[in-house]
Amino acid sequence: MFVRSVAAVAVTAAVIGSIAGVAGSKLLDSGSGSSTTTSATTTTNSSSDSSRSQAALSSECLSAADVYQNVSPSVVEITSTLQSGGPFGQQAQGTGSGIVLDTDGRILTNNHVIDGAQSIQVRFADESTSPAKVLGTDPANDVAVIQVTDSGLQLRPAQLGDSEALRVGDAVLAIGNPFNLESTLTQGIVSATGRTYSTGSNTRPIRNMIQTDAAVNPGNSGGPLLNCQGEVIGINTLLENPTGDNVNVGVAFAVAINTAKQSLSQMESGQTLSHPWLGIAGVDITPAVAKEASIDAQNGVYVTLVSAGGPASKAGLKGAFTSQNQATSSSTVRPGGDVITAVDGKDVSTLEQLAGYLDENKKPGDSVELTVVRSGKEMSVQVQLAEWPS
Repeated sequence: MFVRSVAAVAVTAAVIGSIAGVAGSKLLDSGSGSSTTTSATTTTNSSSDSSRSQAALSSECLSAADVYQNVSPSVVEITSTLQSGGPFGQQAQGTGSGIVLDTDGRILTNNHVIDGAQSIQVRFADESTSPAKVLGTDPANDVAVIQVTDSGLQLRPAQLGDSEALRVGDAVLAIGNPFNLESTLTQGIVSATGRTYSTGSNTRPIRNMIQTDAAVNPGNSGGPLLNCQGEVIGINTLLENPTGDNVNVGVAFAVAINTAKQSLSQMESGQTLSHPWLGIAGVDITPAVAKEASIDAQNGVYVTLVSAGGPASKAGLKGAFTSQNQATSSSTVRPGGDVITAVDGKDVSTLEQLAGYLDENKKPGDSVELTVVRSGKEMSVQVQLAEWPS
């Protein structure tokens, strides 16, 4: 299973990656069988305005049974066959889930469900099957589009919703194939929104993930997280795995559907997407950080580490630490790093702001102007962004 790394010190899209982490697992299943559990939680709001808003939302909600009836025909099981690399050329299989996008047979799933597959087989809710091919991928956001190759299939596309409309406490449902238990429904709530997590050391973190307590397990990868109207608002991707047992502990994460929408047309046209890489790790400046690192600036991003040979390194940016091992083993924030206060003339005070600007406005090869404070002096630094290293 893949180990997920949650940033404790320095993780953001368009930076080098995390320095400290917590274990977690992607939800691709190797084929073991088990049972799933269902958790359900409801919330109430104290203010009259919020109560009216919640009442209006509830009146539009479908029952879990109706959501399942409407959406389960749009959820598929994906079996990927991979070459194991053993001395006898053994093959291994993994199963995940997917979401039917249109009647032409395009299916949205996680990239890790089909990554490296020699062959892909899709099974639909009516038990029909078809081989499939990969159309396009966005590995950095762990999403992909595949397309079945058989014709004449009766396909029911899912309806995509708006993940930006989600609120903490909203009811959500998940449909997928955990532990090869086909078309399983579980229920929970939105535990948090806007989570930024990395799936491993030195990998690009995924921004705006949805945290949920809906029970998802290996095999749910690529399947839909749904709002109570039955719209897809996320793609189930990760579960927290503190024990290493690969079972649900009530903390799971989904790629927001709005994230997938940004690259959907490109993936459907056969593209593999890339994202801009700045090549730094950093921490938001707080009064405590400013005191510990002897920084005069009150706002900005303190650069703790610069990736050797990366764009920031080539542009001359300086980090407080000289290696990731040094940064990981340190219990304090050392002095000596640059402070980034603006990007292309726009003030930034957090890593999330810096990452968001680069993700939304830049592509590999573009130049970006950073306003940097070094030893109390402000300067402008031009950086040519690169593609995130694989």
